[in-house]
Amino acid sequence: MPEQARIVIVEDTLSLARVYQDYLRADGHIVEHVVNGQAAIKRLRVNPPDVLVLDLILPDMDGRDVLRAAHQSAPECKVVVITAHGSVNVAVEAMRDGAWDFLLKPFTADKLRVTVRDALEGGTSTANSTKNENGDYAADEMYFDIIGGSDTMHDIYRIIENAAPSRATVFITGESGTGKELAAEAIHRRSERVKEPFIPLNCGAIPKDLMESEIFGHVKGAFTGAVTDREGAAHRADSGTLFLDEICEMDLDLQTKLLRFIQTGTFQKVGGSSIESVDVRFVCATNRDPLAEVRAGRFREDLYYRLHVIPLHMPPLRDRDNDILQIANFYLRRFNREEGREFERFSPEVAALFERYSWPGNIRQLQNIIRNIVVLNNGSEVAMSMVPRPVNNGTDDEHFGSATIEAPPPHPVVLNGMGDMERFWEGDPEALAFLAGSQPTREFGEHRTDQVPLMIGTDGSVDMADPQLVDVRYGGIKPLWLVEKQAIEDAIARCGGSIPRAADALGVSPSTIYRKKQAWEESNVG
Repeated sequence: MPEQARIVIVEDTLSLARVYQDYLRADGHIVEHVVNGQAAIKRLRVNPPDVLVLDLILPDMDGRDVLRAAHQSAPECKVVVITAHGSVNVAVEAMRDGAWDFLLKPFTADKLRVTVRDALEGGTSTANSTKNENGDYAADEMYFDIIGGSDTMHDIYRIIENAAPSRATVFITGESGTGKELAAEAIHRRSERVKEPFIPLNCGAIPKDLMESEIFGHVKGAFTGAVTDREGAAHRADSGTLFLDEICEMDLDLQTKLLRFIQTGTFQKVGGSSIESVDVRFVCATNRDPLAEVRAGRFREDLYYRLHVIPLHMPPLRDRDNDILQIANFYLRRFNREEGREFERFSPEVAALFERYSWPGNIRQLQNIIRNIVVLNNGSEVAMSMVPRPVNNGTDDEHFGSATIEAPPPHPVVLNGMGDMERFWEGDPEALAFLAGSQPTREFGEHRTDQVPLMIGTDGSVDMADPQLVDVRYGGIKPLWLVEKQAIEDAIARCGGSIPRAADALGVSPSTIYRKKQAWEESNVG
């Protein structure tokens, strides 16, 4: 891979282009941007880049024309095409025309970075299967986006290969964090429906009173807030795959309607009178024991047997042999690039610890542990002192997924500039304010009684605190919620108003920021 790769982005939406540039420049690449197909073709002829990131929808021509021009004038240039879920068929055609890989909107910064990195390294495209010449799966590669070369995972890959061409429903089970959605997407991408949309729907994340509308859609006036007609997931998945994640969370009444939909392929929108017909392949998943849910009366038995045609169990990480270290090394390399660190390996003690730990949070927990290590430490080898609890004391934490990772004892960090300084002082609002050039949040030796802090309740309500309850010995200290609010607003402003970019910079999800802003607005917090 070139030390400093040349990348050209072809994107007519300037805001998106800037986001892509920021992500890729963070990896040390030289990134240019052109707004249309003609400019891209000219750039390919004059000075072809190492990678061309090409949106297929351009204002002056079809993006595939640019792809064909790249194939003729710059055959060494790797082309990564960008398209939406509803245009997967176009992306597949682009792959046949010579594209190296494709990205489906919306995609994460990690996905963009990894795809470009793999293109530069000349590895195997994630759009292709990773079989070697013997028809087996190489231990150091991915099956689509699933990492792992253990015998257990080989069995999973074979089931996917056999089940994918069929119309039969696949029922995926497994603990949280085992990669059930990745398996579902792999089934779709290996099926004859790969040109059509893959529509995931998390039944556990949608309020029960909105679930029917999310699946089947609604007509204008069907309920309060239904100001226009809306197509549901069933319609959007027509000719493709509908993935119902956490299906055991679905309300019993809706299970009845879902059963009819699966049996007949027909449905009615909420508030509608006409019958619609679609061709959908169903894949569902749950982290519960579905038979236990049936016995408990929480899941319809007839729906279970209708869905449970091809069972696929995603094994927990503790049962995946050597995959643990393979996955750990994969994320170590990824987070190194993101955080500007230089870790090369895990110490033998850490490797042994990772292999014997039970990982109750599975891959998601392992991923968070590696990020914690990389963010809070520096060096070439991950030592035991860097590993946070509960992993470092060998105890399982059944509530890990909802708990905060406890940091290990301080470890020397080499500071390479302001960015590293901000990262080093992460969690100290006063230090961060100083680095940002802000006024200190408190003045020692000054007891201010003229300011009464706001108190925010668990329901999001905000009230003035009783002055008598305020300890003046700490006068001037801002309440934590206010420090958080100011930090978020400052990040949004410094990211040009982009909440996704601000969320990436703060290390939280965009939904977290949206939720907090909504609470502040509802509480009339200025």
